[in-house]
Amino acid sequence: MLSVLRVHLPSDIPIVGCELTPYVLLRRPDKTVTTDDVPELAPLDGHFLRYKWFRIQSDKKVAVCSIHPSEQATLQCLGCVKAKIPVTKSYHCSPKCFSDAWQHHRVLHDRAASAVNENGNEEEEVFGRFNSSGSGVLNTSLSGSVSSTSLTNGSAPLYPAVVTQRSGGETWFEVGRSKTYTPTADDIGHVLKFECVVVDAESKVPVGHVNTILTSRVIPAPSPSPRRLVPVNGADVMGHLDSDGRISSSGTFTVLSYNILSDVYATSESYSYCPSWALSWPYRKQNLLREIVGYRADIVCLQEVQSDHFEEFFAPELDKHGYQALYKRKTNEVFTGGAQAIDGCATFFRRDRFSHVKKYEVEFNKAAQSLTDAMIPSNQKKSALNRLVKDNVALIVVLEAKFSNQGADNPGKRQLLCVANTHVNVHQDLKDVKLWQVHTLLKGLEKIAASADIPMLVCGDFSSIPGSAPHTLLAMGKVDPSHPDLQVDPLNILRPLSKLIHQLPLVSAYSSFARLGVGLGMEQQRRRMDPTTNEPLFTNCTRDFIGTLDYIFYTADSLTVESLLELLDEESLRKDTALPSPEWSSDHIALLAEFRCKPRIRR
Repeated sequence: MLSVLRVHLPSDIPIVGCELTPYVLLRRPDKTVTTDDVPELAPLDGHFLRYKWFRIQSDKKVAVCSIHPSEQATLQCLGCVKAKIPVTKSYHCSPKCFSDAWQHHRVLHDRAASAVNENGNEEEEVFGRFNSSGSGVLNTSLSGSVSSTSLTNGSAPLYPAVVTQRSGGETWFEVGRSKTYTPTADDIGHVLKFECVVVDAESKVPVGHVNTILTSRVIPAPSPSPRRLVPVNGADVMGHLDSDGRISSSGTFTVLSYNILSDVYATSESYSYCPSWALSWPYRKQNLLREIVGYRADIVCLQEVQSDHFEEFFAPELDKHGYQALYKRKTNEVFTGGAQAIDGCATFFRRDRFSHVKKYEVEFNKAAQSLTDAMIPSNQKKSALNRLVKDNVALIVVLEAKFSNQGADNPGKRQLLCVANTHVNVHQDLKDVKLWQVHTLLKGLEKIAASADIPMLVCGDFSSIPGSAPHTLLAMGKVDPSHPDLQVDPLNILRPLSKLIHQLPLVSAYSSFARLGVGLGMEQQRRRMDPTTNEPLFTNCTRDFIGTLDYIFYTADSLTVESLLELLDEESLRKDTALPSPEWSSDHIALLAEFRCKPRIRR
């Protein structure tokens, strides 16, 4: 007979919006073991599996800490309540939790205060009275034994008054009848119960033992603080990315570049400081999607996108938001894992803004083979290929704009745009290979530029810090022969050094922050820039490394930067040790720039 051997959940902390998929191990009548489902429509030997999910609501009201969502809240910031900040952000599990978070928490107060100041100064001194001794404006009446009727989520009560089934001070709500369940806002603060039982297909009566799992309390999905668009073209008005509409005007477009951290690399060994639930792919994929969609970019360049995640998640989900998808998987001559786990570069563009003209794929392994065939003696070819073959790729897409900024004097001209997306994932010691790959990509882009008068964007994770040889080649068009990176070249692939040049007038978009005048938000952004390199202080922040590896380069003779997505400050990220965190689901930060095409002057 069909029997259930084992039931468990990969993560015991359920999060709103993240699907729960229990692991159910079965023994078939023929004694073989399987994890395949046996639904009512396809019974096995006269039996099938029935699933139920329940929300267990205790008569005790529970609020969840906004900083440590797996902890119960014991105090509430009254400043948040007064300022009408979302109530979930007002709860803390201890005075120390509130004290440690105060520096970041007060930003919520400041933003709320600036939003209502025009309606009269009704803030009093309710903000800022908290100090390191632990005094402050706190409501400490929240505890497991106190029934508080004021727990609300916006205007709707957090806890519904409907009763279905009671048991010893608890109310059980049946919330699902399928194997998987996605927690909702109604589940926040409550334990979920999963039941699985074998049922006789004819009588519909359960047979044998009911297998159950109890989860931890459901926690809300942490919502990243919104990042603003900062104009860099002389305007002094702060833009804001929200669902009310894109900031870009008709003649401009926005480009996002983001290394989203492939699931195969997101291990607890590498990121032990990140809670396991926040490192799990079911959680991260939803959080990443929310973030990416929230930027409302016209063009999205993602790196470290696993091929199965592209096909099954990102392409269909972003399609719902009006994006067409293109993908280039890395080659797999080095990678030893499953084919589906190989990552690559994905480029998306809004169908209402652009149409697809052409796609070029760059496989650096093929370029390595050609190079060794042409330059390396036959007895050294194997070792040369071992050094050069790293599976990296670039995806180059030519798009045509469906909008115009040419004006009435130049109607009907096609506005093309070339977008390169790459991840130069090469070990730090192989400086020659990294530089060779970037040079190879630039030579390919030069050929496209020679065939068409076309603005260019070069986006991606170049695994190269500002001032390194690859960054210098991109930004300056050449590398000084005395650059220390050039000392590593055992295969002589960088010789002669005079060939390390290109003619594309590339400029790093974020260097615009370094050239800003005075104005609202400008000083804050300048403090997040490195004045010696004119690049952000970091785009990658882990416990062991902080620095800039990601860039958006543009051809300055054909494009101008209108605005940039604000940078994050290290201090705000360090409250969670580093990236990734419950708030930000990659170890990189997203970069976004708004561009305008210049009037066309032939190169």
